[in-house]
Amino acid sequence: MRIDLHTHTAVSDGTDSPAEMLATARAAGLDVVALTDHDTTAGWDAAEAARPPGLTVVPGIELSCRWFPGDQSPISVHLLGYLFDPLHPVFAAERARLREERLSRAERMVEALAADGYPVMWAELVAHAAGGVVGRPHVAGALVRAGVVDTVEQAFGSLLHHRGPYYVAKADTDVRQGIALVRAAGGVPVFAHGLATARGRVVGDEAIAAMAAAGLLGLEVDHPDHTDEQRAHLRSLATDLDLLTTGSSDYHGSNKRTPIGACTTDPAQFERLLAAGTGTAALRD
Repeated sequence: MRIDLHTHTAVSDGTDSPAEMLATARAAGLDVVALTDHDTTAGWDAAEAARPPGLTVVPGIELSCRWFPGDQSPISVHLLGYLFDPLHPVFAAERARLREERLSRAERMVEALAADGYPVMWAELVAHAAGGVVGRPHVAGALVRAGVVDTVEQAFGSLLHHRGPYYVAKADTDVRQGIALVRAAGGVPVFAHGLATARGRVVGDEAIAAMAAAGLLGLEVDHPDHTDEQRAHLRSLATDLDLLTTGSSDYHGSNKRTPIGACTTDPAQFERLLAAGTGTAALRD
């Protein structure tokens, strides 16, 4: 079986519709794919309606979180949640807060860029998002369309970098609270790309152990942004902490160059994930 447990669609910051993403997954020979848009479950119904026969779809999400390391500045971390009840009221309220936070942050970025003469307009950006969760990737896309930068990745590495002149922080969820919310809704929380140093600061083993103590159930080990050494370290840590391990592409359509299915999950680990999720079921034949 070929299993990819981390993908995005145009409902958040990917470029494919849920139906297009599933068709791409099937064409790539995947047997299982998870839909994990940022802070929203808005693509779940479309994915269910468009699911090709023979393809299992795992409903999920990627939550915007923070780790607070004592007296140091917080570190941005992402938490994947699978198979949770989307109607759990407290969790639904926190997702709505995160989406509003993304929207406000993106609008402030655009205002600052426009004030300095960059040819970006909020109305055009929102229209191009077509109802998706507007965020920093959409600002980057607007800069690409305006000819300011060549790629979304270039925008993220310069103007919108976390140390760049137009970066605006947002009030993300404490990751331990995020873990508790996913678990309360019957879901399976998995720490996403935890050692991806190319993305910025990362947490250490003690933080991951603290997350496990708070209810974390898995680590995303095989990810395009992890080196072989980082994967080996995470796999060993997962064994020590009795956490399941996953692999995925973190597919974003044309917003990133990584193809769907670039990294995959071991079938035995996928069965562990299925057994742990009680909030909703995978979509399958």
